[in-house]
Amino acid sequence: MTGNTFGRVFRVATFGESHGYAVGCVVDGCPAGLSLDEEDINRELRRRRPGGRFASPRKEKDEVKIISGVFEGKTLGTPIAIIIENKDADSRAYEGIKDLARPGHADYTYFAKFGIRDWRGGGRASGRETVARVAGGAIAKKILEKFGIRVYGYSGEIAGVRAEVDGEIEEIFEKAEKSEIRFPDAEKEELALERIREAMREGDSVGGVVEIVVKGVPAGLGEPVFMKAEAYLAYALMSIPAVKGVEFGAGFESARLKGSEFNDEMYVEKGQVGFFTNNAGGVLGGITTGQDILIRLAVKPTPSISKIQKTVNLRTLENEEISVRGRHDPCIVPRAVVVAEAMTAIAILDLMMLQGLVPRFL
Repeated sequence: MTGNTFGRVFRVATFGESHGYAVGCVVDGCPAGLSLDEEDINRELRRRRPGGRFASPRKEKDEVKIISGVFEGKTLGTPIAIIIENKDADSRAYEGIKDLARPGHADYTYFAKFGIRDWRGGGRASGRETVARVAGGAIAKKILEKFGIRVYGYSGEIAGVRAEVDGEIEEIFEKAEKSEIRFPDAEKEELALERIREAMREGDSVGGVVEIVVKGVPAGLGEPVFMKAEAYLAYALMSIPAVKGVEFGAGFESARLKGSEFNDEMYVEKGQVGFFTNNAGGVLGGITTGQDILIRLAVKPTPSISKIQKTVNLRTLENEEISVRGRHDPCIVPRAVVVAEAMTAIAILDLMMLQGLVPRFL
């Protein structure tokens, strides 16, 4: 299997299966001299970890062990290897359905490609793999903060209930972090929660939209044509399990607008170029404008549901029915927020390093 590494200069390779001994990552290209300890990474992992009434009952501690690349609290400039042990894996619920392809999962496609698959919780295709991305993203975030760049995420929509947000992103983010579903609209949160509860009662699941805002990115980041900033970010974000669509700024709504409505008109103030609006989402011609980068991600419903569905037996090639038991999130959106932040940070940092905007020694 290839395709387990993201990045050109700042590279993150993830490894491990859902119910294996551990998952983890190797971060290559991190500048030397960065203050880094395990708590810096654990802090982000705790945000991704299941919690509350609407998350998987699987309770992993998700505490990292840094096994290389850091000495006396500073990065060495050498590869940083991180492992996160799987302490609470329980494969019993999968034994009875190990030959059945779960609808919405990668069971069939992995089997079609490799002729073998780890049926325990989805193996490498499980959302469990994303904990390693968050570990790598925690390092990227810490470097970006040194350059005044911050990545904020929240649940913009859940089960068709869209959050009405207003004000500065820092305030919106703070409200979202206090919500058990990362929903920054207190008035509509109960309706979103009821939609989740309703799906749970039916043995079903719901999806939603993750919204990401990146502040502090300088103008001029990204390359024309094939390394456009939004193309690279889309590549990073579409690699996240359950993400089925990405849009920037006005996104698909731009298809319904006239040029005079979509174009972000400009002005000069104190020698600096500014924009009256941000329909482009902070990127023009594949190059950042210096405005906030605005991203929305469509997250599909969690595919593991107890409702009876039609499927096939991959061993006998017969038609069967399946009801997926085990420990699953009825809505993956709140946890996907943290993963999306991580992949955004990794991609932005990599683009900056490609242009030499980040030194090899911090």
